[in-house]
Amino acid sequence: MTATRCPCSSGLTYAECCEPLHLGAARAGTAEQLMRSRFSAFAVGDAAYLVRTWHPTTRPASVELDDDVTWYRLDVRTTSGGGPFDTRGTVEFEAFHRGPGGRGSLHEVSRFVRDADGWQYVDGDVSAT
Repeated sequence: MTATRCPCSSGLTYAECCEPLHLGAARAGTAEQLMRSRFSAFAVGDAAYLVRTWHPTTRPASVELDDDVTWYRLDVRTTSGGGPFDTRGTVEFEAFHRGPGGRGSLHEVSRFVRDADGWQYVDGDVSAT
């Protein structure tokens, strides 16, 4: 998959964008970059990355991905904070998917924190369509 476009809609290839984060070779520099890499993890089926980048206070023991659902597009709507010098940030996005029940999307305002371990997903307010 490394020669294909990154699922996060950055315009870069997967190898240039989210793959280094998934492999642990790089860390997200911003909350938006982490959110994009988490979307890509859903798209490529990397549940372990989702768990690793979830803040310990809200992290589930495991994440089960649905193999029948394909995540194919991400639209980042807004960001607040979450820059390289911030410790908190929010990212509003819409993620599009298709599966046995047809097409749909998930709209979320996600909250992130940055500490010595880097950026981590805390939680979000979700609405699905």
